[in-house]
Amino acid sequence: MCLGIPGRILDTAHPPGRPDLRTGMVDFGSVRRTVCLAYTPDAGPGDYVIVHVGFAITVVDAEEAARTLAVIKAMPGALATELGSTMDAP
Repeated sequence: MCLGIPGRILDTAHPPGRPDLRTGMVDFGSVRRTVCLAYTPDAGPGDYVIVHVGFAITVVDAEEAARTLAVIKAMPGALATELGSTMDAP
């Protein structure tokens, strides 16, 4: 199963040697991952994004992010499968 997981951007950067590529450190609760922000060029620190296979695909508001995360947390093992690590239960 592949899901889009909501997370909050903590900061943004350009990988060494890639000034054309913008990435961000995204917080998913107890897990943080670097994701590609190419599809969400206006997203910045503090914004919530939906992340699918390492790419932020859309910006959402905090309430929508919380609702989506609650649904995903209700599915046993969904977060661990998508993020490669378990997170705190709701």
